[in-house]
Amino acid sequence: MTKAADIPAASVERSNSPSAKSLTGLADSLLDAYRRVRDETEHRAAPLSPEDQLVQSMPDASPAKWHRAHTTWFFEQFLLGKYVPGYKPYHPDYAYLFNSYYVSAGPRHARAQRGHLTRPGAEAVTAYRKHVDAAMAKFLGSASTETLRDVAPLMEVGLNHEQQHQELMLTDILHAFAQNPIPPAYDPDWKFPASRREGDDWVTLTEGIHTVGHPNETFHFDNEKPAHRALVGPVKLARNLITNREWLAFMQDGGYRTATLWLMDGFAAVEREEWDAPGHWRKIDGAWQIMTLGGLQPVDPDAPVSHVSYYEADAFARWSGKHLPTEMEWEVAARAGHLNDAFGIVWQWTRSAYSPYPGYRAIEGALGEYNGKFMVNQLVLRGSSLATPAGHSRVTYRNFFYPHHRWQFTGLRLADYSTST
Repeated sequence: MTKAADIPAASVERSNSPSAKSLTGLADSLLDAYRRVRDETEHRAAPLSPEDQLVQSMPDASPAKWHRAHTTWFFEQFLLGKYVPGYKPYHPDYAYLFNSYYVSAGPRHARAQRGHLTRPGAEAVTAYRKHVDAAMAKFLGSASTETLRDVAPLMEVGLNHEQQHQELMLTDILHAFAQNPIPPAYDPDWKFPASRREGDDWVTLTEGIHTVGHPNETFHFDNEKPAHRALVGPVKLARNLITNREWLAFMQDGGYRTATLWLMDGFAAVEREEWDAPGHWRKIDGAWQIMTLGGLQPVDPDAPVSHVSYYEADAFARWSGKHLPTEMEWEVAARAGHLNDAFGIVWQWTRSAYSPYPGYRAIEGALGEYNGKFMVNQLVLRGSSLATPAGHSRVTYRNFFYPHHRWQFTGLRLADYSTST
């Protein structure tokens, strides 16, 4: 789920989704999937006050109400506007306010200024969502079989796109809450998920040629294709994620002050941003605490480290005498079930540049902007995080961020080439 303030994940190819496999009850199936995803967005927004939904704590984040409105605009723009004759947008200005980066869909409000939009307010956005939801229900209930066939893949794009924004709603509000001197809690009962540490510490991948990338026509974003052959190994991958305990040892050994451990741009970021610990950490009365969705909590030494940038992950790997894995190594190991906590706690940095797979082609039209144009200057993350919606992760998913980003739930595992044979 990727991806910066709009997680530029990827565009989708036509897929044989469960909703598109059978014509029986297709409209009901599509509407049920639509409602489940849309309801989850509102469930995640429910703990937030109107003031919470307005805040934009940095240019890379977006207000919660903007996420709610933008995902609604997506369905209005790409489905209702295309397939419903005579459909009139709910508000003439909303396309300008809630378009993100789709240049071919028209002009848009500057991303860094989304927090300036005091209006429409959160309640008005709720009304907008209800209007589009009603229009979508009416459309699906009256559309022909041929039309339903056409829109099923596009609806999957829209629903997966909204799931990406559901993750961003949590990471963005956490970043905003972390700026408060008196730290609020999104959910006072929230707890960091338990990690699993089973088996040997390292798993060996012998040298071999493996197929990586999405292998079939089930739902996927187009940056997961084409599936292709890649040489992987020999290498050992850490079965477990790096923990806060291990990160504290790095800090105590002067890791943030040792320039030789860092890429040049990374150490410049350390000095400019005054990093001395992962994101959302605070030292209070001599003890480290971390801002979480449950508020400020003591750093659990046994929990996987989170909120670290690629620069930090790379420096830690150097300090450890190891490396970060490539995304191909990660995929091969995860597909074989070798990695503990590959999904559901933190996204894991790889040392692979986010670039197109051999033979990649973006789809035509505005949705072709969803992914391909971001394939430069970013690094790939694999897996998923505790904020990723259920059903939104898979072994071929390619998330990506700029190397200085660390407001997401991002961590790491290591690779060791020194003993490979």
